[in-house]
Amino acid sequence: MSDGEGPEDSASAGQHSQTVKVQRCPECGSTRLMRDYESAEIVCMDCGIVVAQRIADRGPEWRAFDDEQRTKRTRVGAPLTYTIHDKGLSTMIDWHDRDIYGKSLSPGQKAQVYRLRKWQRRIRVSDATERNLAFALSEITKIANNVNLPRNILETASVIYRKAVRERLIRGRSIQGVTAAAIYLGCRQCGLARTLEEIAQSSGVSKKEVGRSYRFLIKELGYSIPPVKPSQYITKFSNQLTMQGKVEEIAHKILAAAKELKLTSGRGPTGIAAAASYIASVLTGERKTQREIAEIAQVTEVTIRNRYKELVERLMFGMSI
Repeated sequence: MSDGEGPEDSASAGQHSQTVKVQRCPECGSTRLMRDYESAEIVCMDCGIVVAQRIADRGPEWRAFDDEQRTKRTRVGAPLTYTIHDKGLSTMIDWHDRDIYGKSLSPGQKAQVYRLRKWQRRIRVSDATERNLAFALSEITKIANNVNLPRNILETASVIYRKAVRERLIRGRSIQGVTAAAIYLGCRQCGLARTLEEIAQSSGVSKKEVGRSYRFLIKELGYSIPPVKPSQYITKFSNQLTMQGKVEEIAHKILAAAKELKLTSGRGPTGIAAAASYIASVLTGERKTQREIAEIAQVTEVTIRNRYKELVERLMFGMSI
């Protein structure tokens, strides 16, 4: 112990070092402790004793009084994302060849930065697993952009593919087929209406291959996927056919009545949703041909006609065609 340090100072220092571990009041044993950051103290709310003092403020050193100031003063990197093989944590050396002040680099510095950039690109992908992830996640992003999928589907599909890589399920299968299956599985998990044909067409893989990989992932990863509801396709068909909201509302009512009569069981969700959309368009006077709806729903006109007849007969609509 030094000359200027007494027992009280050492006790205070020990108390300060144990600030974070304080969970109970030493006086009354209460666990109702309050952290007062303005006074830098931990106070018992029952007996009022100061349990610890001079606690460290682990927040930022700046203050902000509105959202604009908070956004400008925050110094953080990009959020973690599963769509990049290293989760976005690696650094990048850009190609501008300029320093922090915007001045051009000298020829010697350019050569040095070129070598640094080359080795940075090489060490970002260290082994075969990361190389597989880097290629597959770029394929997932490409397919998701082609089908206009939201960000949460992209992240979900990336997590599914990472699980498949961790379980060594990719060996012997095409990366394109498994990535397309992961995207379709992500759509089914998040309740987004996308058909297997759409995913297969955007990925350039056959529908048979995507379906085989999809069933394999479900079996091996132990996912429990609920069946697709026909109502999930109604909004999609209405938007693509540019129909009014009244048509969509009536189509949902038709599907609800058909579900009560057990007309939807055993039928393809896209076919019965397309038939309900066709009936609703006729009832509201905003006629769409069966061929138009069949092209959007990616089913045949015969399917729409058969489902349409079943719904009309059982639900007893009076329609003029």
